[in-house]
Amino acid sequence: MSIDTSKVADSNRDEPATASKPSKVGAAATWADERLGLAGLAKKNLRKVFPDHWSFMLGEIALWSFVILLLTGVFLTLWFNPSMGEVTYEGSYAQLRGIHMSEAYASALNISFDVRGGLLMRQMHHWAAMLFIAAMFVHMMRVFFTGAFRKPRELNWVIGSLLLLLGTLEGFTGYSLPDDLLSGTGVRASDGFMKSIPVVGTYLSFFLFGGEFPGESIIPRLYAVHILLIPGLLLALVTAHMLLLVYHKHTQWPGPGRTQENVVGYPMMPVYMAKAGGFFFMVFGATALMGGLLTINPVWKFGPYDPSKVTAGSQPDWYMGWPDGALRIMPGWETHAFGHTISWNVMLPIIVLPGVMFTILMLLPFIESWITKDKREHHLLERPRNAPTRTATMVALMTFYGLLWAAGGNDLIATHFHLSINQITYFMRVAVFIGPVIAFWITRRWCISLQRHDNEKLLHGYETGIIMRSAEGGYSERHLPISETSAYTLTARERDEVYVPESETDDNGVVAPGSRVERLRSKLSTLMYADNVQKPTREELEEAQHHAEHVRELEAGLDHPASGHEFDGHNLHEVSDEPLRPGH
Repeated sequence: MSIDTSKVADSNRDEPATASKPSKVGAAATWADERLGLAGLAKKNLRKVFPDHWSFMLGEIALWSFVILLLTGVFLTLWFNPSMGEVTYEGSYAQLRGIHMSEAYASALNISFDVRGGLLMRQMHHWAAMLFIAAMFVHMMRVFFTGAFRKPRELNWVIGSLLLLLGTLEGFTGYSLPDDLLSGTGVRASDGFMKSIPVVGTYLSFFLFGGEFPGESIIPRLYAVHILLIPGLLLALVTAHMLLLVYHKHTQWPGPGRTQENVVGYPMMPVYMAKAGGFFFMVFGATALMGGLLTINPVWKFGPYDPSKVTAGSQPDWYMGWPDGALRIMPGWETHAFGHTISWNVMLPIIVLPGVMFTILMLLPFIESWITKDKREHHLLERPRNAPTRTATMVALMTFYGLLWAAGGNDLIATHFHLSINQITYFMRVAVFIGPVIAFWITRRWCISLQRHDNEKLLHGYETGIIMRSAEGGYSERHLPISETSAYTLTARERDEVYVPESETDDNGVVAPGSRVERLRSKLSTLMYADNVQKPTREELEEAQHHAEHVRELEAGLDHPASGHEFDGHNLHEVSDEPLRPGH
């Protein structure tokens, strides 16, 4: 029997129900849904759950900085003139009146001094670019340290690496557009970098500059790349990055109720959307404050570009500092063959090294999965201490990057601290090789020590600071069991499994193909997990529980009141070969 629900709903009304006419907005929504099927898609995704943790906001800072770049970039596009045609400046900045300069530099001065809000937009745009690249750096480190790059998110890691590379190139092209003396010095350096490439370098420079440096085409071409090509690629990659995030679901930290199959958090609408919107205005407000109060790239102080001059003490933007540092400490190696000179001292640090570094960065997830032969999907994050080798690897790369970055300012370090620039250069040449090794060793031992500390807390509880004296006169500190939530967090990790290859020969004694590769993989896997501290077994925890109960009995016998806290068996039952499950 069917029931007319419309009649039931209207049974208490005095007047019969009549069909209401849909509004224009509702009619338009119905029309679109009938043709595009948006209702079902929106219903599914608007209720999608996102976990809540402060570290997840690092990616949002990068996203909102990119939005600010687009908004301020549109404003600047309306006023900037990307032309290298020569004009005589007659604007508001008196110190440069009557000076011959390019139209690009004149328009940059016009934006800074004559367009209402122009200087604020310029500086907001520049600060947002700095923040965009810095946030991507920190976000990628968070992803790597927590293992969020593992299957099925390897492709998203590659996309993030490409975003970082394109963001760096975008920053360089935008930095070069005003055609001031400082940015022109950077463009002049890039011309030399290209010419260091054997065979094709001079042709690349000729085609890019439209002839001999500086030509009259470089600023218009950089402008087209800056506002069209790279932003289009960035927008496409950001969209793909977000779509993959939604498709794979967000990673989350382990805890009660959180498994590999679910996500615990807030729905996109209305909670997460409101939080994300509020966070956008926080990032926008912080960028606006920096743009209004902190001067950055004051092009009017540098003057127009002149190929015969170089800005004293010039430094690239921070994200370009590490290849510049490699260039400064590189020995002057050159090879002369067949009437040609190969400038290794320029090509290796500027062309080869960045390519190698970004290639290593993109391959890190695949290298780890190859060594461990782990093909499982991972949706729960790992604490950095529980993956000592991985954590130490990234710290070593950070140390290498940081030392090169510091080497990029060797002249300023020498002048400010009254040191010899030669000694700084020699020190950096050694430190870039030894420093990452030392950082790797210290970080790995530190992580293993933290693992031991976690096991001590699981087995013996936390230190209370209460000193007790036994009947024999000995002193000891009272320990109390940690909470169930803390115990869950400490034990919600998988045991390390060293890869062991199968038999290298078949039944007939024939060596299996690829056996050498498998032996190499086994050795690397053994080194990767060497000295790692595994979580306690069920037997170890039960023994620790019995010991704690015995101590409490002794305390009670000595008129020392027991703590009243103890393991109730729930945690101990599950801490063995798999993480704890809620309710057990």
